[in-house]
Amino acid sequence: MRLVAATASPRRHAILRALGAAFDVVMPEVEEIHDGSDPVGTVVHNARAKYVAAHGLCHGAAILAADTLVYFDGELIGKPRDLEEAKTFLRRFSGRTQIVFTAVAMGTEAEPEIRVEASSVRFKELHEAEICAYVAEVRPLDRAGAYDIDENGERLIAGWSGSYTNIMGLPSEVVKAWLEKLQCV
Repeated sequence: MRLVAATASPRRHAILRALGAAFDVVMPEVEEIHDGSDPVGTVVHNARAKYVAAHGLCHGAAILAADTLVYFDGELIGKPRDLEEAKTFLRRFSGRTQIVFTAVAMGTEAEPEIRVEASSVRFKELHEAEICAYVAEVRPLDRAGAYDIDENGERLIAGWSGSYTNIMGLPSEVVKAWLEKLQCV
């Protein structure tokens, strides 16, 4: 069965390739929401919207869409607008723990199966020079929370619990079982 990934994320693409999936990429335009009082509802809504839009373009395919956000101090943290906001995020995270939520919408029908994964990430105490060097090297503008656990994450992160690949943006444990069920791997 043809698999369509409704995501432009290079990290999600890498996770799918590591699972042995061949896929096409379709990135439909959708209006995302950001409701700080409901992090799970937000990622579910956004992943479902991406799925529905992609399904409308790719009938007969297996569709996978996802949305990832960082929940920190009662606030949803998405991708930084610029490098200064990226530094601000990392200053705030220093020595603290956050939750990374990812909703994955998967299926072949008009309505997807939706799974939500939550992982916690504990940051090291970060000094300004470390933050500036990280942002300059990694350029984290396309990453929720302004960091990538898989790209020099050891410089920032003291530890985590839950799915490592969820923190990257796609919980492979959830996706692998679904891909196997549909014989996409």
